[in-house]
Amino acid sequence: MKKDIHIISVCLILLFLWIGCKEKKIELGKNASFDKEENIHYGNSDKQVMDLYIPNKKTNTKKEVFIIIHGGGWRSGNKSQLTFFTLSLMQRFPDHIFVNMNYRLASATQFGLPNQAEDIRKVTELLKNKLGYHPNLILLGNSAGGHLSMLYAYQFDIDKKVKAVINIVGPADLSDPGFGNYQEYSFVEKRLVDPAVPKKGTTRIDFASPVKWIRENSPPTLSYYGNSDHVIPSTQEKILDSVLNKNHVIHESYPFNGGHLDWDKQPNDEFLINKIEAFLKRLTKK
Repeated sequence: MKKDIHIISVCLILLFLWIGCKEKKIELGKNASFDKEENIHYGNSDKQVMDLYIPNKKTNTKKEVFIIIHGGGWRSGNKSQLTFFTLSLMQRFPDHIFVNMNYRLASATQFGLPNQAEDIRKVTELLKNKLGYHPNLILLGNSAGGHLSMLYAYQFDIDKKVKAVINIVGPADLSDPGFGNYQEYSFVEKRLVDPAVPKKGTTRIDFASPVKWIRENSPPTLSYYGNSDHVIPSTQEKILDSVLNKNHVIHESYPFNGGHLDWDKQPNDEFLINKIEAFLKRLTKK
């Protein structure tokens, strides 16, 4: 009997630990409390996992969702790189839902696109099923994640659920001669896009360039670029702003002091969050 009780006790402890790992409450301040689910699978690949943060305060309001997309040159990186920044955003936006996602990486045996855009779509489908409604989205990414945020919003968002794009040091025009100096450009040319996907007359580089897909109904975009970035040339920001202007798309662009990886260091990170908050308020008033 004692042995049975011991076994039951151990099983209950393991059950509670399992539940605790799957879903946790995160307290980020007086008014910022979230339920967290880690490593939710949204596909069959071990890369297709995401962390989900839902405000603990229950309301009937349909909440908007931040989808956070990491960088890494399309073939490396992990959502853990943006966990701390995601938590900082959650403190400022306690009424929003947050997703911090991984995606399938490009490699010598797997193209980046359209897989990576498809992964964003799969995340939106999971959210729709889980929440019971199709939420408006704010896509935020850095570097390759900034690129994917723009590309998905401008080209792949068939349902037009992307409310805004927050592009942090993301390449916008891969055909820009300045970007051709990117040390991994040969990989971009050969492995970023599946050659079977672009329609006839569209090059793989144009297919993967967000600026080629900007139209008048493209979502508002806020961009953040370093003034001493040796990875993304300053011409990228100028080209993006020019095309957004030409198509009368609401946009803002800000510089920060530093290189490609300095955007989330103080005081750059706080400045960015302030600008995101003001930008989203501007869109709400629109």
